[in-house]
Amino acid sequence: MKYVIIGGVAGGATAAARIRRNTEKAEIILFERGEYISYANCGLPYYIGGVIEERERLFVQTPEAFGKRFNIDVRTRSEVTGIDTAGKQVTVRTSEGRVYTESYDKLLLSPGASPVRPPLPGIESRGIFTLRNVNDTDRIKQYMNEHAVKRAVIVGGGFIGLEMAENLHHAGAEVSVVEMADQVMGPIDYSMAALVHEHLLQKGVKLYLKQAVESFEETSQGLAVHFKSGVRLEADLVILSIGVRAETRLAEQAGLKLGEMKGIYVDEYLMTSQSDVYAVGDAIEYPHPITGKPWLNFLAGPANRQARIVADNMVFGNRIKYEGSVGTAIAKVFDMTVASTGLPAKRLKQFQLPYLSATIHSGSHAGYYPGSLQMDIKITFSPEDGRLYGAQIVGYDGVDKRIDEYALVVKRGGTVYDLTELEHAYAPPFSSAKDPVAVSGYVAGNILSGKMTPLYWRELRDADLSGVTLVDVRTADEYALGRIPGAVNVPLDDLRARLSEIPADKPVWLYCGVGLRGYLASNILKENGYKEVRNLIGGLKTYKAAIAPLPSPEDYAPTCGGGCSAPKENTECRPARVLKLDACGLQCPGPVLKLKQHMDNLKPGERLEVSATDAGFPRDAEAWCRSTGNRFLSKTSGKGVYQVVVEKAACGSAPSVPSEGDKGKTFILFSDDLDKTLATF
Repeated sequence: MKYVIIGGVAGGATAAARIRRNTEKAEIILFERGEYISYANCGLPYYIGGVIEERERLFVQTPEAFGKRFNIDVRTRSEVTGIDTAGKQVTVRTSEGRVYTESYDKLLLSPGASPVRPPLPGIESRGIFTLRNVNDTDRIKQYMNEHAVKRAVIVGGGFIGLEMAENLHHAGAEVSVVEMADQVMGPIDYSMAALVHEHLLQKGVKLYLKQAVESFEETSQGLAVHFKSGVRLEADLVILSIGVRAETRLAEQAGLKLGEMKGIYVDEYLMTSQSDVYAVGDAIEYPHPITGKPWLNFLAGPANRQARIVADNMVFGNRIKYEGSVGTAIAKVFDMTVASTGLPAKRLKQFQLPYLSATIHSGSHAGYYPGSLQMDIKITFSPEDGRLYGAQIVGYDGVDKRIDEYALVVKRGGTVYDLTELEHAYAPPFSSAKDPVAVSGYVAGNILSGKMTPLYWRELRDADLSGVTLVDVRTADEYALGRIPGAVNVPLDDLRARLSEIPADKPVWLYCGVGLRGYLASNILKENGYKEVRNLIGGLKTYKAAIAPLPSPEDYAPTCGGGCSAPKENTECRPARVLKLDACGLQCPGPVLKLKQHMDNLKPGERLEVSATDAGFPRDAEAWCRSTGNRFLSKTSGKGVYQVVVEKAACGSAPSVPSEGDKGKTFILFSDDLDKTLATF
């Protein structure tokens, strides 16, 4: 039996090795038009940024070593230009220009995908690149070595785009990300992407959302990127990360069927419309396990899974069915980890599938054990039977293992109730007795049973509050520092004694910091006869992140190419000493409350350096300083820990406090540490 494989890397090389493991009697030929058949595609951005220092570490196997170990005829720099399915042969052109044909008994297509490069004016200018393979990487690396890249523009805010943003920032460039949509990270919902926006801005990345590139221009200073809106960005380097397109040219020319998504059609055995011709990887389309509709999935994990299945089917006959992919993905974005699986709310809405969602904010492990970092989770599920549709996580530590748990439940058609039955390994350094995955299942179960009626952030943002009673159930101190306009404050612990203050003849909407106290308050109200009670899902943390305005293009200072000098610190009042305060593991407002307590004990001019794992703490601390007259000196972050340095007010400093008439201009919105305490019971 003679097997011919077109294309290497995740699909082709994996299938070739599996075929050999299945049989020693077969002849296997692998054609690859490039030089490399097995390399770490996902590691390319990190090599460009210098995180991976040695180029050789990108290569999993050389063609020579791979061919020798598995007895495979590997022919690199050999492009298959045609397929004759009737005669069972392919036409090959080598890099030297020689053209010949090769017969096959069974053929596997693994052509992958090519980067989208729209025909915009100036797109062929020097310094504009796409990133898809090793050759692209070498060209970018060489360009960066030969030019002083101080300003980089990334066109496209997807996974690869943001990984490139981080790595170019790591290489010393000032980075701008341009995205046509209103958010980065398309596979997640806006409320979750908003947390990523905040982190990118904290890292100094400029975000240009809802902006479309119109053209490029070479200038004496490098490159100019022109937007349709009239905005112009100066750059030394441009990376196009707009997306990829399934490579189907060969298949189409051979008369193979393409699907409605313009990918290669395959059946459940991964065979194309022509017998003895199979296909895997980025080029194929396959029904989604949830919607049943075909979709394109450009991920390495499913490609490897398909390669193993197709190798067995090619050798032993069509007996293993491919189950499909739910699109589980994860990315490192600076200090943050972003992951998703299944379908987010916006996709379910597009498919007109009824859904509900639940959002929780938790720690990566027990809060009392050092190093607990924030983790924000959103799940989507069926309102009928609780089937889990998808999950999204934005966090720092432990994101990967949680998203894999969700992915398994989604792929197996499980429900939110299955999440509560997962048995987690627990010890304080690794998790909590109630793991966040289980907690999300409990919250979803409360929604499905009617025990809690959800209020979502968009509903609150767009509502006419004249017809409802909006109740803030946080403490009086929190309410005084900042609240949603129109809300009245009835703290949870006072609620039973103050029920008479809440009208029972109209809907009651509740909110707290992260949603827990609102849930407890809704139980009290419902048990006391209130009929229409809803709780803000995700609490103020989700609401505040989702409605936060992003900088407009006019808000960014002109690019200085990395040559701007940092503002000089005012040293008029030198500190007598610097104290350090560890507030890590505390949810908002724990860190800012600790800040206030310790500042009360400092003398004028003394400084406090506070470390916290709450991403919103630097903003809250800066707002607190403005309101009290203390000096906010600096903020830094790394690996999910945020540090601020504050100086005790001195030299006649005066606070700047917003007036009651500043409608909607609140300066601190946070939850109480009580949320975390209650969660332990």
